[in-house]
Amino acid sequence: MHFLCFEGRIVLDTRAEKSKNAYMYILYNIILFVAALIAAPYFLLKIVFTGKYRNSFIQKLGGKQKAILGRLKNKPRVWIHAVSVGEVTAAAPIVASLKKKRPDVDVIFSTSTETGQDMARKFIKDASALIYFPLDFPPVVGKMIKSAAPDVFVLVETELWPNFLRGCDRRGISALMVNGRISPRSYRRYRLTRFLWKGVLKDLDFAGMISSVDATRLESIGMDPAKITVLGNAKYDSLASMVSPVLQEEMARRLNVTAQEKFFVAGSTHPGEEKIIIHVYRELLKTHPDLKLILVPRHIERTGEVCDLLQQAGLNDVIMLSRINGGQQRQGEKVIVVDVIGELFKIYSLASVVYCGGSLVPKGGQNILEAAAWGKVIFYGPSMEDFSAEKDLLEEAGCGMTIRSEEELLNGIRRLLADPEEMKSRGEKGRSVVLDNIGASARYADLISRYVEADV
Repeated sequence: MHFLCFEGRIVLDTRAEKSKNAYMYILYNIILFVAALIAAPYFLLKIVFTGKYRNSFIQKLGGKQKAILGRLKNKPRVWIHAVSVGEVTAAAPIVASLKKKRPDVDVIFSTSTETGQDMARKFIKDASALIYFPLDFPPVVGKMIKSAAPDVFVLVETELWPNFLRGCDRRGISALMVNGRISPRSYRRYRLTRFLWKGVLKDLDFAGMISSVDATRLESIGMDPAKITVLGNAKYDSLASMVSPVLQEEMARRLNVTAQEKFFVAGSTHPGEEKIIIHVYRELLKTHPDLKLILVPRHIERTGEVCDLLQQAGLNDVIMLSRINGGQQRQGEKVIVVDVIGELFKIYSLASVVYCGGSLVPKGGQNILEAAAWGKVIFYGPSMEDFSAEKDLLEEAGCGMTIRSEEELLNGIRRLLADPEEMKSRGEKGRSVVLDNIGASARYADLISRYVEADV
């Protein structure tokens, strides 16, 4: 009798939990619909007047993609989703490792952004189909999943779309997370809305995380710990494979770089940082008059603002990268402003010393591994929450340096420029860190392959 009562309580609890989840999805879809109504005018204006989102919007609603997916004839199929450029970088070696292990698998690869799609065309050579990820409305999601008919869905890093994952679960499609990471800022948001994510994470079959910190964060917002493991960061594999003398020589030719030129590269800078970089550069010119500056704003629409700052500082010997790409030859200009997406990794190859942005302002930092892969010494501010594990590794090796002010950045760069051998030694140690941490992509490919075998 006690057993029957206990069993009855379990049934009631399960029903209550399902009912709670149903209400959460109703609430989520109401919020999603209202947000779409509010945002629609903005996106329509952008499409009409700037052309932005024009290529992707219809496809995100399921248009034009059925024909692409209809050309796929083979099974099994794995749908891998990477939001934008950073996630595509991490996904590239995973896709390559998966195809090496399972050449019979058709890979459907999706991105959320147009820049991510451009990056995927360059680096995801083994994809059978490239598409845009659908907006998370139930009818759109259902249409896309039906057209793609994947055996396994794989999301790179962390982008949880409740309706899509629910659609996979209802159709018996395994859903995995690879190269999973949860930044401190994202973690705070997830914790505040844990009542939703706990139910959503039940639709995720397994999660391979970058670090134990990321694994703990995922568990704390509702993921079953038995379905989480730490497999490492596939970006190390990607960057190690991308570094090549050929790439460096190609960039040097494009920018008409001489063997004697030295460059200070400031990558992924945010508002407030360019002013600091420009002041530091002007001071460096007093002792190193031949030093050149390459400025790479995080958002290229800010290049006009950056050029205004340079002009106000009396730095008029400036050329835009888009002009060089358009055929204008660089004539030794002291400053290059990068107003083209997807060039930063190659530009780091030319650097003598690097500052990585989003760190002297509270933005959580940017990817410092790209410069480290080229063997460069990297300076960054104290706000590196999104790359804390990478920061710790590079600082232990001596090639990563935290600075807290304009003065510290200036003095740090001066010390290194005065001692080229020390700078080279520190940079090589950073390069070794990247090489020592490769291998994660093969582990993620093994994980995906196990689910392919189980589901086919």
